[in-house]
Amino acid sequence: MLALRIMRALDGTDTRLLSALAQDPRRTVVALAQKLGLSRNTVQARMAQLEKQHVFMSFERRINPVALGYPLMAFISVHVQQQKLGRLAEEIAAIPEVLEGYGLTGSADLLLRVVARDAEDLFRINGKILACDGVERADTALAMGELIPFRVQPLLERGSEGA
Repeated sequence: MLALRIMRALDGTDTRLLSALAQDPRRTVVALAQKLGLSRNTVQARMAQLEKQHVFMSFERRINPVALGYPLMAFISVHVQQQKLGRLAEEIAAIPEVLEGYGLTGSADLLLRVVARDAEDLFRINGKILACDGVERADTALAMGELIPFRVQPLLERGSEGA
């Protein structure tokens, strides 16, 4: 698990840079410098610092599973035996269709985002999860559609208001 620990607060220049990248992630350092009115060296240094602080997420997150043949998405709430949670997370991570998983407070212990080729494939994936040692039960909710896509632009805008 990678926890984001920012050693220094992001300033207005950082949020402007991140906002420009969010709008067009393919921009070159030179293009970013021109757009923001900064030197190329400043942009390169800021980008290196942001990367060092783990501000950027993996490019892998931008690949749409639908393009890989997985049009079905579901969220699976998993109830587990707490003492087996560490080993269980490793076992579940070995299931390729599990895109991400979070430990939770509340009634369920894990929330998994999974993809499947169809309903039968989702049934198979559910069976693999249920077969993991330490899983007591799983509740599956089929994603019907993305209503609010992943975004950080509102946070960047909010952050730059105070800068």
